[in-house]
Amino acid sequence: MYAPSTRPVVLDPHGAANACTHCDARAHSVCNAVPDSDVARLAAIAVVTTAQPGTTLIQEGDPASHFVNISAGTVRMYKLLPDGRRQITGFAGVGHFLGLAVSSTYAFSAEAIDTVRYCRFSRARLHTLLDDYPAMEKRLLEIASTELVAAQDQMLLLGRKTARERLASFLMLQSRQGVMCQSPRGRFVLPMSRGDIADYLGLTIETVSRTITKLRSEGYIDVPSATEIAIKAPAALEGLALGNA
Repeated sequence: MYAPSTRPVVLDPHGAANACTHCDARAHSVCNAVPDSDVARLAAIAVVTTAQPGTTLIQEGDPASHFVNISAGTVRMYKLLPDGRRQITGFAGVGHFLGLAVSSTYAFSAEAIDTVRYCRFSRARLHTLLDDYPAMEKRLLEIASTELVAAQDQMLLLGRKTARERLASFLMLQSRQGVMCQSPRGRFVLPMSRGDIADYLGLTIETVSRTITKLRSEGYIDVPSATEIAIKAPAALEGLALGNA
């Protein structure tokens, strides 16, 4: 059984405008559709919040009244099965915009993996802003399209790929997170646990750990620490992810 927990902490709202101006996520986020000259208007509708590991940002089934924009940290998105088992549907980091819903309720839950800082926007107030900034609405449509592609990739990952191919695909995806040119990084942090990875890939924790060890022994990757991965042979790992090895 899986039980989400604690509440987020709202930060000082008077520092919001300055926070928007200097936000590291702005370049990667839907917020960059708002000109710098109007950033104060964006800040006025944002509630800057911090959440400790294990804190629930979005609860599946709750009214979809707010959007969430991640400015620091990593979030796991998941759905719970009727028996309490968890299926992680994705991970979100800096610049990700969560809470887009076609219905009146959230279709998934979102929970902080590490310390997460985010901006929360009222749905009604953001819609007013979208009327004045069509570029922002265009970015939201792009996000929705990207999420659809990600969902299709996840179906392929779970339905057709082997454990090795699934893990290789996951590592290549994580190596590109936050990189605007989409070129894989040679070394990166994996803030999620082996259990999180297992729940995302539809594997057991033992299979994930065993496969990581195997990829390491074969020279695809190195594991400098429990939370770091170094890709030693990116082309070969990409080939494995695509089923070419």
